[in-house]
Amino acid sequence: MAEKKNQPKQLNIELPEEIAEGVYANLALINHSPSEFVLDFIRMMPNVPQAKVKSRVILTPQHAKRLLNALTDNIRKFEENFGPIKDPKQPVLPMNFNTPKAQA
Repeated sequence: MAEKKNQPKQLNIELPEEIAEGVYANLALINHSPSEFVLDFIRMMPNVPQAKVKSRVILTPQHAKRLLNALTDNIRKFEENFGPIKDPKQPVLPMNFNTPKAQA
């Protein structure tokens, strides 16, 4: 019996084909309330003054922190293998969203 308790549980994750293709985004906006973080992933096109949210992910604060830690770890590993990621300074774009103000 003790052997079964120490074995990690297996989780089967299904990845549908349309999700596996992914969505390209070159801008992310993050908002939060006391109970959730909202990540909006946006694709902006050059010389086009309008962009649409392509995907939205809503996380608990605990999962947002886990995501931050996982990204930090993966960026460190990437840079160990491929060198530093350059962070070119980009101009701050004025953004006009036709959405109501967030409320908790």
